[in-house]
Amino acid sequence: MKLKIFLTGGRGMVGKNFLKLPNIKKFQILSPSSKELDLRNFNKTKKFLNYHKPDIVIHAAGIVGGIQANINYPLKFLIDNLEIGKNIVTASKETNIKKLINLGSSCMYPANYKKPLTEDLILKGALEPTNEGYALAKIVTARLCQYINRDNKKFNYKTIIPCNLYGKYDNFDPLRSHLIPAIIHKVHTAKKTNKKNVEIWGDGLSRREFMYAGDFADALLHAIVNFNSLPDIINIGLGHDYSIKQYYLYAAKVIGYKGNFVYDKSKPTGMKRKLVSILKQKKWGWSYKTDLQDGIKKTYEYYLRKFGE
Repeated sequence: MKLKIFLTGGRGMVGKNFLKLPNIKKFQILSPSSKELDLRNFNKTKKFLNYHKPDIVIHAAGIVGGIQANINYPLKFLIDNLEIGKNIVTASKETNIKKLINLGSSCMYPANYKKPLTEDLILKGALEPTNEGYALAKIVTARLCQYINRDNKKFNYKTIIPCNLYGKYDNFDPLRSHLIPAIIHKVHTAKKTNKKNVEIWGDGLSRREFMYAGDFADALLHAIVNFNSLPDIINIGLGHDYSIKQYYLYAAKVIGYKGNFVYDKSKPTGMKRKLVSILKQKKWGWSYKTDLQDGIKKTYEYYLRKFGE
């Protein structure tokens, strides 16, 4: 009998990449859209779980966006994500689902920490103000999983904290997108319109760690297959990062843009560095496969297919 998985967020970037994995058909996947099942409604969520009785829940749903969207809508990012996380975790418990994998975020960690971020640093310092609302919701959901485990040992609810992600099925809307899709859209538009300069927010020296979403989907599959060895809370990352300027340079190389980059130091840049520790990940036995240039190339090819030349 196939393992039955309830995947939230199946229409998001992580969910779509997961559902496109080559051997995903060996599982029975339940992944209703937000129109089919509003996870903000606890009773409907609990009724769905009680009826279908999945073997494991993968919680990948959420309201997400880049730095500007987080600045503009902190209330929505906090309330909606908190409600969704609380509902799916508590409804899983009340319907006696023993296994759950919750996806956290590296923004859960203290701001401007110079060393790689280890899992024990959550709530050990002030959060980055530009995405505090989203981070708080993710922290509460992760803590809820830990409290349930502590309260009753038959439940095994675990949290995976990915580094920043990009790739196929990303959001390229300039008002809501994360860094790499925003860069791809901006640099592609500059090339298409023969624009001589592309603006970079800040000085370009802040550093970020971005993993190709197809690789993270593979890590998620590895977590399902190797659930018992998966730590209760674990980072999934590359183990290295790049400067904002380097991401622009890699994108320009892939896209074929020959212009210049200029810096607007009045714009917000968020944390100076956000690199997760992968010590637990190495012991667990998983590592990424796609390098940055190849990942940007695949993402740009998807962008061209979706939006045209």
